[in-house]
Amino acid sequence: MANSYSQIYIQIVFAVKGRNNLINPAWEERLYQYITGVIRKDGHKLLAINGMPDHIHIFIGYKPESSLSSLVKEIKLASNTFINDNKLTTQKFYWQEGFGAFSYSHSQIDRVVKYVLNQKEHHRKKSFRDEYLDLLKKYDITYNEKYLFEWIE
Repeated sequence: MANSYSQIYIQIVFAVKGRNNLINPAWEERLYQYITGVIRKDGHKLLAINGMPDHIHIFIGYKPESSLSSLVKEIKLASNTFINDNKLTTQKFYWQEGFGAFSYSHSQIDRVVKYVLNQKEHHRKKSFRDEYLDLLKKYDITYNEKYLFEWIE
């Protein structure tokens, strides 16, 4: 829409179905590049993307022309197809249902970019479950344990 301006920064987090460790370091960069293309195609700006074998963090400058749920659905569907069509795993790849989305101010961009890009080091000290629950608590998000990701300890 003409003459519409926004400054919205969102970190999106979602996990591999069953929290399986299916994202292989040998091809994760290809996956991130593919997801970047999906994000940019819709007019959003990728600020950082990284993850672990069982989950992913995406930090974007969000354009509100589309719903966030639609964007995440598109990212998941397109990346599922990319992974499965290219036979990057020996088993069928799917993302779990749902996602986390956390907003930030412009002054927090550098800190969040560093946090996302430093995921592998970060998870040497903290589990994904603890990280995700900390985010929910930090942002005072009411949740039901029943509907959180499948946790594997």
